[in-house]
Amino acid sequence: MGKNIIAQARGHGGPTYRAPSFRYKGKAAHPHLSPATLKGHVQNLLHCQGHSAPLAEIKYENGETALLLASEGMRVGDVVVAGPEAPLEIGNTMPLKSLPEGTVIYNIESVPGDGGKFVRASGGFARIVSKMENKIIVKLPSKKQREFHPECRACVGIIAGGGRLEKPFLKAGVRYYKMRAKNKLWPQTSGNAMNAVDHPFGNKRSLRKSKARPVSRHAPPGRKVGMIAARRTGRKKL
Repeated sequence: MGKNIIAQARGHGGPTYRAPSFRYKGKAAHPHLSPATLKGHVQNLLHCQGHSAPLAEIKYENGETALLLASEGMRVGDVVVAGPEAPLEIGNTMPLKSLPEGTVIYNIESVPGDGGKFVRASGGFARIVSKMENKIIVKLPSKKQREFHPECRACVGIIAGGGRLEKPFLKAGVRYYKMRAKNKLWPQTSGNAMNAVDHPFGNKRSLRKSKARPVSRHAPPGRKVGMIAARRTGRKKL
């Protein structure tokens, strides 16, 4: 008898795979959508284990308090502005239609008013490529270009915390506590290093190290690992 593979155990639930969201500082999002231009002050810079970048606690003049992903160079006491008439300065929140081409931005909304969905990792930024009457084309960190609604908001600048991945984990224990803070499963054993009873890729053959192969989209959960519903396989024909 084998045992549940990780994909099955994860779906079963349990503390091993459940994010400790009760310890998070809150949702990092733009303030509520408003036609007015609001001025706010940075009250504090917070560390949240659920975010890779530091969070800035902003208190706006209308009494609303919001958590924003801090931009590089942001300090406690800085003034930030949110709205269509905000000046083009680092940390300000503006609709894409108000930003010129070439502006570096982050935390871009997918739908106007959703608070921000794209470019939220530390050190990340996107760039406005071109502007049209009914859409704004933005180049994302993946080099992919995506169209956004002109009313979608974004922050000007680069997210703080860049270079976070450049420092290596010198000890396995440090990596263990890092993953423990985010409740990530670590270390992860490769499927082809397991026995055949534990994973579809596992075996003990000396020459053929794994049985990895594409699998159907409709495969049962115990087999649905690796290249699932691959669009194509094999060598490309020249």
